[in-house]
Amino acid sequence: MTTSCDTSKRQTVLVALDIDGTLLVTGRVPTPAVVTAIRAASDAGHELVLATGRSLSGALAAARLLGIGEGYVVASNGGVVAKMTRTGCEVIRIHTVDAKAVVELVSAVRPDLRIAAEIVGVGYHVSKHFPPQELGGEQVEVTRLEDLWAEATPRLAIYGDNASHLVPSIRTGGMTATRTRPDWVDVTPGGVSKATALETIRRELGIPNSHTVAVGDSENDISMLTWAEHGVAMGNASDLVRFSANSVTKSIEDDGAALVLHSLAQPDGDGFTGETWTDVPTADSVQAH
Repeated sequence: MTTSCDTSKRQTVLVALDIDGTLLVTGRVPTPAVVTAIRAASDAGHELVLATGRSLSGALAAARLLGIGEGYVVASNGGVVAKMTRTGCEVIRIHTVDAKAVVELVSAVRPDLRIAAEIVGVGYHVSKHFPPQELGGEQVEVTRLEDLWAEATPRLAIYGDNASHLVPSIRTGGMTATRTRPDWVDVTPGGVSKATALETIRRELGIPNSHTVAVGDSENDISMLTWAEHGVAMGNASDLVRFSANSVTKSIEDDGAALVLHSLAQPDGDGFTGETWTDVPTADSVQAH
């Protein structure tokens, strides 16, 4: 079903986009279809916001590949908010995590796990080097665990077999612990998520709640999928993530995110009309639950 409207009344939509598993496969460049769709949605006047678990440096590297040179960026699962301009990138706010408490817990229970503490705009201090492609930016291996919390950090990454088993214990300490994979946990300050950062951006831009869309594939995207007026899960997402969304598009291998972006760029009014989301021309590919 499609709905026509007076496109002169179409309002700007805040479109929150995860990166890895949504816009590109980690370690690969984005497809031409995704890059073209990003440009189309941007040219249509919509506000595209990258919202990722990556560090800021990793997010900016992805933005360059995607052809995004201006706009807000949510990095470190909401721990860092920055704004790209034609002349550079300004860090707007940083929320820091209690790294000491987390590092001591992990080292006492699972000393075999690797820990990375993000250093905004630079890279990471790590207890032991992570494999290539797992972290963006420079890795500096520390000589003492205390060095992991010597500098304020917005995010810790914990990596190793069954690392996700530590999620309940970390949450007990008041932190936000997100199971990204069975071998990976992201830790950010309590009460901080992609959704909290996006809500701040939405208010600053003056975009109504009813004109928000989020697209993602992982558990760290659930907060923004439920925050948005219309959350779209990738076809490669888990059942839990799909359940948290309003719709499911095709997988990353089939450029599912590009379908959503093109639907918002349609000149005939497909996408947001008034206060509702209408089915897009590729409705066989974007299926409502």
